[in-house]
Amino acid sequence: MKHSKPGTPGGDPPPAAAAPSPTITRRSLIGSGLAALAAAPWARSLEAVQRLEAVGPGGGLAGGGPAGRADAPYVRRGTAQEDEIVLGVSCAFSGPSRGLGTELYRGSMAYFNQLNENGGVNGRRIVMKLLDDGYQPDPCVANTIELMQDERVFLLFNYVGTPTVTRALPVLKTFRDQQVFLFFPFTGAEPQREPPYDEFAFNLRASYRQETAGLVDNFVNIGRRRVAVFYQNDAYGRSGWAGVREALARHGETIAGEATYTRGTQYSASMRDQVEILLDRSPDAVICIGAYQACGAFARDAVDLGLHIPVANVSFVGSENMLQLLQGESADPNSHTRWLVNSQVVPSYEDTSLSAVQEYRELMARYDPPPPDNVERITPNEPYETFPQSFVSLEGFVNAKLIAEIIRRMGDDPQRSGIEEAVFNVRNYDLGVGERVSFGPNRRQGLQRVYYTVVEGDRFVPLNDWEASFGMP
Repeated sequence: MKHSKPGTPGGDPPPAAAAPSPTITRRSLIGSGLAALAAAPWARSLEAVQRLEAVGPGGGLAGGGPAGRADAPYVRRGTAQEDEIVLGVSCAFSGPSRGLGTELYRGSMAYFNQLNENGGVNGRRIVMKLLDDGYQPDPCVANTIELMQDERVFLLFNYVGTPTVTRALPVLKTFRDQQVFLFFPFTGAEPQREPPYDEFAFNLRASYRQETAGLVDNFVNIGRRRVAVFYQNDAYGRSGWAGVREALARHGETIAGEATYTRGTQYSASMRDQVEILLDRSPDAVICIGAYQACGAFARDAVDLGLHIPVANVSFVGSENMLQLLQGESADPNSHTRWLVNSQVVPSYEDTSLSAVQEYRELMARYDPPPPDNVERITPNEPYETFPQSFVSLEGFVNAKLIAEIIRRMGDDPQRSGIEEAVFNVRNYDLGVGERVSFGPNRRQGLQRVYYTVVEGDRFVPLNDWEASFGMP
């Protein structure tokens, strides 16, 4: 069954955000563009920013109170929903990338629904407090402050995107005494993996450096040494671009050509200029670092303009969302997909030899989680159709499965001060995905494996023979 949720298309996106400052104050937040929130549907988040004036040196509200204590209880006792552990989520539930936030949420909910129906974790239900940022940095900053200061969530979870995460990390650094951590963001970028922000985040997925290195290595191994890059002109795109450059340098090569687009570009946009730029450089392959709408438009126009070479995408693209666009308007649904190769950071959702995949498929079919209906969206009334399975929702599922295990290990009285110890005790843990998970003080990324997929019929399937699929003529 497919769900459809309403919304209206948004306008042009803002330009790429500036690099985050090392500390955050109310003045610097508003100076960076948050003053504009006052006129937005999510203006209520500005109240959270204004509360920064009252924040004391320890990160709690001036004058004391439970919000200032790292070990304050984070269950909602005495309310209509007793004994809940609340996870704070800011991600894209509207705008051109809404499919990513929605599918990640749906996969997590398939697991949490089953968990909560069976008593939760140590007797407590796990719930998510959801805020929409539309894949835009400024509302993500405001949402993060609201989740920490107003909602007093136990931890942050399932954020989507590099431009948003890189702007939220300085907030966590500023309020480090509250010991709020970001778990399993849907991005493979480096800022949350390197100082000074790595100590505030835990990653499950492989990095973009690992994805791009694998793509480059495989292309070079089959003789496709001239690799070009098409990328989103922001922190996400530049992170992937840097990964491609580093991987090519190890083979004695440089980027053959590059073209960019602006974050938020829709599938209806023309990518003729970008394709022609790369055509002039005669590449053997293109690696795309972007979101599904723009990357789908590029793949479409590349085929139409005669750029018949492999077009690769990293996992963030949202494979099913892109494939739906490419196959939805053509008399020949495979005309624009012959050259696609997408890297993934979870195994195929068809691989039922894996216990986590079996469980995922069973629970997605049982619950068929709809898009959330309790979120005030930045751009409302946008239609969205869900997928029975997808790589993104499978990632959300394993994220939920692991965070529940971490909370379980914290016992009957979970406190933020015990989060790191619980995570570092996850060693050689079998998550059911064919690769064991380990964390430690110097290892804040749980999984390392990258998978490669191509289009067969109406889905992406594992790529088993690079030479047969994409070897040089």
